[in-house]
Amino acid sequence: MALKKLLPLLYFFKRQVSNSKLWLSIRLGLVKKAKIQPYLGFGSGREIYLAGRVLEDKGIASANEEDGFKENFRSMRKRFLTVIFPGLDVRLVWGEEEFLAKTDEEGYFEFRFSPMKKPESGWNSLSLSLPKPPIRKQEQVEASGWIYVPSKKADFGIISDIDDTIVPTGATRLWDMLKTTFANNAHTRIPFAGVAALYDALRKGSDGEDSNPIFYVSSSPWNLYDFLQELMAVHQIPRGPLMLRDLGLSRDQFIAGSHWDHKLKQAKHILSAYPELPFILIGDSGQKDPEIYLEICRDFPGRIQGVYIRAVADRDLSKLQGDYKILDVPFILMQDSLDASRHAAGMGWILEEDQRTILRQKLQDEAS
Repeated sequence: MALKKLLPLLYFFKRQVSNSKLWLSIRLGLVKKAKIQPYLGFGSGREIYLAGRVLEDKGIASANEEDGFKENFRSMRKRFLTVIFPGLDVRLVWGEEEFLAKTDEEGYFEFRFSPMKKPESGWNSLSLSLPKPPIRKQEQVEASGWIYVPSKKADFGIISDIDDTIVPTGATRLWDMLKTTFANNAHTRIPFAGVAALYDALRKGSDGEDSNPIFYVSSSPWNLYDFLQELMAVHQIPRGPLMLRDLGLSRDQFIAGSHWDHKLKQAKHILSAYPELPFILIGDSGQKDPEIYLEICRDFPGRIQGVYIRAVADRDLSKLQGDYKILDVPFILMQDSLDASRHAAGMGWILEEDQRTILRQKLQDEAS
C-alpha cells in the first residue's frame, strides 16, 4: 500500500529524468536522428486503427546468421536503451484526409478514425510525418504505415500469442527468457517445428486463398517490435498486426498493464472490430492463456470456433477443459503443430493437402 502511494512520485521522477536525458542528448548532439516507428495496424470500411512510436533512430541493422553474442547483445541493448520523444505532433494522410495525433509521455501515438475513402482488402499504406521534427538538422521525418483489411471471403480470424506458442522463450523463467532474448537473433531463435506451415494453412483456410487475417497479441515489450517482425519474416510466418505492451512504470502501476489485462483488452478490440467474423485463439499453457481465452469465450458467445493451447508447462487443465466443454468451444491441448492441424482439418478449417504440408515441414524442421 505504501509503495502504491509512492507511484505518482516515482513516475514524476522518471519523467523528469527522461525529459532531462532527451534535452541533454539533443543539446550535446548525441541523438542524431529521430524516426517514426509505425506498428502494423488493421481496419475495415468502418474504422482504421494504427499506432506507433517516435524514438531515436539507432540504425539497428538486420541480423546475420553468423552474428554472435556480442552483436546480438549490442542490437538488443540499443532497442531497450533508446530515447523517446513525447509531446510531438504526428501527421497521418489517408487519401484526401489528414489527421493529427500527439505522442504521449512514452512517445506512443495512436490513430483511430472512420475513413471517407474505404480501404481495399489486404494491405493498405498510409503516409506519416512529423510537422516539426525534434532535431533541427533533420528537416523531414517520414514513414509509411500499413493496415490490414480482411477479405470478405475470410472464413475466420486467428489471434495468436508468440512467446512459447510460436517460438520457445521460457517466459515463465525470467533468467532463461533474458538469456534467450539477449543472446540470440532472428535467425538463431527457432520457432516450434511446423509452426510456419500451420499458420499459413490457417491463413488460407478451406478455400486455399490467403484471406483469413492473423493477429499476434503478446506481452513482450514494444522494444522488440522490429525484432519480432524480422523473426517472422526470416522463418516465413504469415505477416499480421502485432500488439505488444509497454513494460515501463506508469502513474498507477509498477508495470504498465498486466499480462491478463493486456491480452484481454487487445483481443476484445480485435473481435469488436470484426463483429461478423468468428475466431480461433492460439496460446500456450505456460502463463494464463487458457484462462484469458475462456473469459473471451464467455464475453463473445458463439464467436470462438476453437482454442489451441501448446503444452509447455506441467499443468492440470482438466477443470478448464470442462469449462470450455460447457461453452461448446473445442479446446485442444497440443503437444505439437500436428495436433492442431489434425483437429483443424477434421473441422474443415484447413485443406487436407495443407495438413500434409505441415507434417513435411515439421519433419524438416526437426531434422535441421
